[in-house]
Amino acid sequence: MSAAMVGIIGIGLLLFVLFFLGMPVGLAMALVGFGGFCYLVSFQAGLHMVSSVVWDTFSKYGLTVIPLFIFMGQVAFYSGVNAKLYTAAYKWVGHIRGGIAMATVLACAAFSAICGSNAATAATMTTVALPQMRKFNYDARLSTGTIACGSTLGVVIPPSVVLIVIGLSTEQSIARLFYGGVGAGLLLMLLFMLSVAAICRLHPGWGPVGPRFSLQERLASLKGALEMVVLFLLVMLGLFYGVFTPTEAGAAGSFLALAIAVGQGRLSWKGFIASLSDTLRVSCMVILIVAGAMIFGRFLAVTRIPFDIADWVVSLNIPKAGIVGIIFLIYVIGGAVMDALALLLITIPIFFPVAAELGYDPVWFGVTITVVTTLGAVTPPVGATTYVVGGMAGDVPLEDVFRGVAYFLPAYFLCILALMLVPQIVTALPNLLH
Repeated sequence: MSAAMVGIIGIGLLLFVLFFLGMPVGLAMALVGFGGFCYLVSFQAGLHMVSSVVWDTFSKYGLTVIPLFIFMGQVAFYSGVNAKLYTAAYKWVGHIRGGIAMATVLACAAFSAICGSNAATAATMTTVALPQMRKFNYDARLSTGTIACGSTLGVVIPPSVVLIVIGLSTEQSIARLFYGGVGAGLLLMLLFMLSVAAICRLHPGWGPVGPRFSLQERLASLKGALEMVVLFLLVMLGLFYGVFTPTEAGAAGSFLALAIAVGQGRLSWKGFIASLSDTLRVSCMVILIVAGAMIFGRFLAVTRIPFDIADWVVSLNIPKAGIVGIIFLIYVIGGAVMDALALLLITIPIFFPVAAELGYDPVWFGVTITVVTTLGAVTPPVGATTYVVGGMAGDVPLEDVFRGVAYFLPAYFLCILALMLVPQIVTALPNLLH
């Protein structure tokens, strides 16, 4: 049996057997990668490969940035800053038709800037925003669809764990990826808000008008969100001026988030322990996925499949945009059937060299594929964010949540198209600041 056929069997086993049996993503990738490597090389070589990959992964200094940024987001989550961010957005735009849904999108974007997690943002906004939208008789499809899609901003707007992992995997500057994510995240946020306006124009009864607040009340609401703006600026400006590295930025952000929460008496001892526990759990999951993906990547390298695919794609007699379009389509399909982070880690060794060979900016490619894979967080059969919202919404059928999400899918495709046609949306800020 040829090495390429072994690789195809390994990919099929990984995607269609182990994932759907519920095996943890990182463990499944490690198991298939180890077994395939042993078959193609030798058992002894497989053991040596696994031991070296595990040691290299868990001893890598750069990975310490992941738990630090996750801890910063968890502290913000358990200190209740999410409610203040939502209140501020609600008082500014809640008085227009669909305004409470727009406020939810704004709050998702603001919370993403200190959280970086889809699931945490989805759980937070379902708890905070859904009762308000129910209070004003918003349609369940608009309410849940807004929360599910708005929550995906968590992996685009920095600090994003996915962008960190992409930076470590491709040896890019994490700071440049962060700055590139700002433009893409703001564009996607704007398109979500326009989607809400379009939905309410199509179905006026879905998003009734909320109360109007005075200018004084609106300005007063900003006070509750001010400290989080300071926190975000500390991280981004510190990276820009070279005051600290990304890892040090995570540490500084975590310390300031903790100081703000404790200083204002908003973080209980129970909340502090919960933030530590969740940070440990999520960090271990991410690092295990990284290690598993690296083991699987070594197996793929032996099969030569990544290099064969790269050569085939580059040799296609079609424009560069067509090749990139094919790559993005693969990410859309793949993101719908497997974990987004795992998909990126498996495919980056295949498609990143292709993008570089075609002359595309590596920051643009990293940020854009992050936007593309966010589709997988809301579309079936995986749709992790949608399932979180559906599970927490309680009495809203899951099919209604997916129907609500469907109204926002054009926003994703318009965003991806805009990033392809105007790459400066991503590259302008990193090039300007670096």
